[in-house]
Amino acid sequence: MAELDGPRLEPRSGRARQLVVFLHGYGADGNDLIEIGRAWQGLLPDAAFVSPHAPRPCGQAPMGREWFPLTFRNPEERWTGVNEAAPILERFLDAELKRRDLPPSALALVGFSQGTMMSLHVGLRRPVAPVGIVGYSGMLAMPEDVESFTAEIRSKPPVLLIHGDADQLIPVQALFHCAQSLAALGIPAQWHISSGVGHGIDQEGLRQGGEFLANCFAAGK
Repeated sequence: MAELDGPRLEPRSGRARQLVVFLHGYGADGNDLIEIGRAWQGLLPDAAFVSPHAPRPCGQAPMGREWFPLTFRNPEERWTGVNEAAPILERFLDAELKRRDLPPSALALVGFSQGTMMSLHVGLRRPVAPVGIVGYSGMLAMPEDVESFTAEIRSKPPVLLIHGDADQLIPVQALFHCAQSLAALGIPAQWHISSGVGHGIDQEGLRQGGEFLANCFAAGK
């Protein structure tokens, strides 16, 4: 697999002290989320933003990318998928931090849908916890063997989950399941439900995500 790359935004302040990485959803690419960084530059003036394209051409979309295939025929495919995609994402995160001369603790992850699965999977396994994880319209990929899953957790960053209550692709119940699973692991999770919103992000969800990360970075100083 080729190494990851995607659009970047330089920090408004001129010097990067923080790194926010966006992980897009199935069938999209890095251009889909990078504009969120532009919307958050006022809240996060010291943050550099990057939105890598997922490593694989999407199997069900002519132009988009996927972190892992989805057929919905195998109940374990999400778990298999996040594990297979994790190493290339880990390498990208480490390389991007090194490129910016930033410590691992300066990292925040923001995912949408399949990107949320990747953000949670990788973020909870990093040797140094990200400062925070924002997951939009996603879920926590887990195996049937919950004990082995629990043994893999190395980091417990604060998490914000945001989901539309009209989401027909990943029902809002996934938010509650995710929050409960994180609580069982001792991971602090906040959540917000966007009324009338489908599989997408509204302005309130956008605002809450940006303010959450601003607070996480401020607390980490």
